[in-house]
Amino acid sequence: MEAAGWPEPVVRVQSLSESGAATIPDRYVKPVHDRPSVHNGTTSGSVSIPVVDLSSPDGSAATARAVSEACREWGFFQAVNHGVPRELLRRARAAWRGFFRLPVEAKQRYANSPATYEGYGSRLGVERGAVLDWGDYYFLHLRPPSSLSAADKWPRLPPDLRDATEEYGREVASLCERLMAAMSAGLGVGPGRLQEEFGGAEGAGVCVRVNYYPRCPQPELTLGLSSHSDPGGMTVLLADERVRGLQVRGRGGEWVTVDPIADAFIVNVGDQIQVLTNATYRSVEHRVMVNADAERLSVAMFYNPRSDLPLAPMAELVSPGAPALYKPMTFDEYRLYIRRKGPRGKSQVESLKAHGDR
Repeated sequence: MEAAGWPEPVVRVQSLSESGAATIPDRYVKPVHDRPSVHNGTTSGSVSIPVVDLSSPDGSAATARAVSEACREWGFFQAVNHGVPRELLRRARAAWRGFFRLPVEAKQRYANSPATYEGYGSRLGVERGAVLDWGDYYFLHLRPPSSLSAADKWPRLPPDLRDATEEYGREVASLCERLMAAMSAGLGVGPGRLQEEFGGAEGAGVCVRVNYYPRCPQPELTLGLSSHSDPGGMTVLLADERVRGLQVRGRGGEWVTVDPIADAFIVNVGDQIQVLTNATYRSVEHRVMVNADAERLSVAMFYNPRSDLPLAPMAELVSPGAPALYKPMTFDEYRLYIRRKGPRGKSQVESLKAHGDR
């Protein structure tokens, strides 16, 4: 495939998977210490991320406590009874499964570039010769509108894809506003403070990345997505309902494999909320395993601050005993790192620190 701004020709992982090869190309083989292994993972039966029930009315003190505790202790939780219709979850999944099952040639007209990453992609980062992840994706800016025209941005097939994705985006963005209020209340700063720092509900950015992880003949040697923390504000993930693969870095440094609850969302803190809360809430490294027997599809929605606002720890969370840990930076500046380097653990947010950790 033509490079379109990438440092090398782009290879679709789905094409590699469907070639029938018994081995993966060297470009996808991870260093030994980064490979998935039964020795550095934790069975989901012994340790798991918290589950938060969102069925209580908005403003519930119990919900705020549960969300806040999960964000402090894990940076991840599964949200159940979240209010997004189950039928919409199924429509969104079905539409994007239909897209990724189209011939590669039909998808290629939406090939992305590193300028915005919008469209059909197969790599993150622009370093020549980098070790790649075993996955393809489709990335969209839902809010604010991007410079790409609708014809270049939205696949024509399946016919329901755009309507399903836009409705899904509206519903999940509304859920994010509720979660932001609970996170703020749990900090004791008032329910609207985090949203205010994001530029208000209208200022917040909303992006969707649909991840497609084809079958892999050597899943023990590679990853679908390398270890990283999310650079934005908050991520709401609709995981594959049939095949697990997400792993979260546990408090002891071990990898915890998440068992998704049916129709739940997996929510995680991004780097921008870590910065705004002065590391009271922490973004956490996570990665994705691949599978020899089954493909996986997940839908990640990123809820981000307005991209041109300088972000720094909120004044209410800074004191002589708890100095500001991070220097101000806009999200536009911040996300250039992952767009250039690709996923690199928590190296970026750590590099922002203005002082030693508390």
